[in-house]
Amino acid sequence: MTVTSGQQETPAKPADAERAGRAPKRVFLQLNTTASFPYPASWYLRRLAWEIVRRTVFRFSLTKFNGWRRFWLRVFGATVADTSVIRPSALIRHPWLFTMGEWTCIAEEVEIYNLGPVTIGDHTVISQYAYLCNGTHDYTKPNLPLVRPECRIGSGVWVCADAFIGPGVTIGDNSIVGARAVVMKDVPEAVIVSGNPAKVVRARPMGEEKEPQMNADERR
Repeated sequence: MTVTSGQQETPAKPADAERAGRAPKRVFLQLNTTASFPYPASWYLRRLAWEIVRRTVFRFSLTKFNGWRRFWLRVFGATVADTSVIRPSALIRHPWLFTMGEWTCIAEEVEIYNLGPVTIGDHTVISQYAYLCNGTHDYTKPNLPLVRPECRIGSGVWVCADAFIGPGVTIGDNSIVGARAVVMKDVPEAVIVSGNPAKVVRARPMGEEKEPQMNADERR
């Protein structure tokens, strides 16, 4: 539709279309009804204190100072093993909802958006730039209430660089999530998944460990 003025024609504005009889579209979301403070009141002061620590003494600590970072995570309620490794640039939103097992490593620029509990098993690697998004909203309701599920990453897992793990997902033991994969459903044990959305590519090869060779003197 156009509006004519003399010899010049200009496109009609959306308001002109509505005046011409087109009904406005229904908007399902009503964001004015969304909760302004969805967390318990005590969380807000704790989050502020953690952000100050995370952006200073945690973020600018030396790479090898894993014990220092484990200390601060524990101060804020995390359960982390003495052998765990957390790089200074890793971002853990809520330490009091975080558990990390033995010999597990969280690499550079990993973000753990743990609005709900996140548990990572033993001997697991979360590679650089991976994103664990454990929080979402109920899109079936107009006020988008917060949903905070539980996410579990098993033992012996490798989450490769830049992978995305969605809310409430469980990754089975000994599985591999390929680089930049988008995982929105549970992953069974001992498989390799990749792609967007992530799908099982094949079983993970796991050869049996061989005993170290010993010479005659060592056998005695």
